Amino acid sequence: MNYILFDNFRRNYLLPLSFIRPVADCRIGILTIREKWEKYLGVSTSSLTEEYLSYKYPIVKAEDNILINGSVCPTPELAQQVKGLKPKEALVSDTIIIALHVEADDLDKVGEGDTEGINEVMTEANYIKLNNTWDIYAKNAEAIQEDFKLITHARKSEKISTTNKVTAPENIFIEEGAILEHTYINASDGPVYIGKNAHVMEGSMIRGPVAVGDHAVLKMGAKIYGGTTIGPHSKIGGEVNNSVFFGYSNKAHDGFIGNSVIGEWCNMGAGTNNSNLKNTYDIVRLWSYPDQTFVDTGQQFCGLIMGDHTKCGINTMFNTGTVIGINVNIYGPGFQRNFVPSFSWGGTSGFTHYDLDKAIDVARIVYKRRNMELDIREEKILREVYRLTFKHKK
Repeated sequence: MNYILFDNFRRNYLLPLSFIRPVADCRIGILTIREKWEKYLGVSTSSLTEEYLSYKYPIVKAEDNILINGSVCPTPELAQQVKGLKPKEALVSDTIIIALHVEADDLDKVGEGDTEGINEVMTEANYIKLNNTWDIYAKNAEAIQEDFKLITHARKSEKISTTNKVTAPENIFIEEGAILEHTYINASDGPVYIGKNAHVMEGSMIRGPVAVGDHAVLKMGAKIYGGTTIGPHSKIGGEVNNSVFFGYSNKAHDGFIGNSVIGEWCNMGAGTNNSNLKNTYDIVRLWSYPDQTFVDTGQQFCGLIMGDHTKCGINTMFNTGTVIGINVNIYGPGFQRNFVPSFSWGGTSGFTHYDLDKAIDVARIVYKRRNMELDIREEKILREVYRLTFKHKK
């Protein structure tokens, strides 16, 4: 069976995080949504997404196809129900299409929104779904626990060195090559997962549920609270609470990040902090790209949503409920604006456009530091987002 993860209208509510990736490639818990589905299904998947993202994420079509909503996180029950779909059947929950089975001739029609002749099969399975950016951190603790069961089932953790002080070691899983000595880990409130070749430095304190991805680094004395995911190849120091770093991002120094989502290839200067609670204890409002205004999140705690390739200088302060686009270079004293469009350069004294060629040159340098190369597909995506972003600038 050929499985395709599709984006629907909710993709726009996940901007700026979905500017350079399909929704299924957002990280929540230990894994991305795509990685979860591929583990449950035992096969590779492709994407039905925006045309400009198809440079990097092309769709693979076959005679028989099952389309899966890329904003839905799988469960064992859901995966079995998806596998069992017959041709022209759709798995639905309330008014949400979770998956549908179509033949090659009908695939293009579905991509255009035509689902005529599809029979609905209802599911009562409980699952996590991303409808908005803040869902990523708000549902992350639950997602970590589900992924922990998926990844560690019938496997044995590497031994935990006796130099570490641990509570509830049965809820701690250490992958091969991980290094941790003289740390404090409390997994009594949720599991702690340490990925392959990760390095947790001396004095780090972790309270689960927490995931530290492959090759990630926790700097000395880091304080990591529950509901936090440190994505692969990220370097994190200071204090982090209930936040998700997608990967390849750095917050290497002291400062607080809470109830936040940080994309890939971001860098936070020393002393960067965000507020995650209003002095009035009111529900936080957050910028919505499709609504072009600030909307209620329903969250009392809401910090920072930072798009990919964004950098901020030392001692940067982000107010409660701040959205920063992709490829932003932000600096200066005082609290920054609550919404900064992509490809902006500046801070509290004002912003100018971030030159596109300069932004791409910086991305190349940053990739090279990780022994990687910014290829032509990624460059095309950045150029298209640059074109799209001008309607958000004022």
